[in-house]
Amino acid sequence: MKNTRKHILDVTFKLFLQKSFKEVTLKEIVEKTGLSKGAFYHYFTSKEQLFLELVNDVFSSVLDVPYDQFSKDSLYHFYIDYINYYAENLKQQNEEGSVPSFNYISLIFDAIKLFPDFQERLQKSKDVQLSSWKNIIHTAREKGEISSPMSDEQIANMFISSSSGVEMQSIFSGNSEDIGKTLISLWDSFYDELKA
Repeated sequence: MKNTRKHILDVTFKLFLQKSFKEVTLKEIVEKTGLSKGAFYHYFTSKEQLFLELVNDVFSSVLDVPYDQFSKDSLYHFYIDYINYYAENLKQQNEEGSVPSFNYISLIFDAIKLFPDFQERLQKSKDVQLSSWKNIIHTAREKGEISSPMSDEQIANMFISSSSGVEMQSIFSGNSEDIGKTLISLWDSFYDELKA
């Protein structure tokens, strides 16, 4: 039963990467899964319920980044841990055939429109992200690892915004393989400017 549910989610995700939520029909989902309509309804009561579970599943690795498992002693080691986590997720997505694309971003917008709670989840994730970066930057400043006239929040936003920008550029160019290398290059250079 668990494998069938996962099969439905996998097939549907691929469909949503090709077309928007509105464009994918329930009939198409049922046909592509190879299940009967009754079997499908055994697992999901509607396309909306399926989409919500899919969105929560797909974006959990993006929204629930385990910042608490990253280095707490050094800004340098923290951002290396972040890049390693990101690279591992990307590798897993590549293996599953679900590399982020332009439609991946479209999925986020569809989820925001359909599920107001998803917008709140995005905001909470953003708050945790900013807080985690600010905390390690504060620690790095206190330990004498970095020195800068920029505030902790400004430095945190430089890391966050550059990461988002690199991710978007990779989606638009269709090349997600260089994200880690690009982030290392940018962040190492920025870190060199911050070092005490």
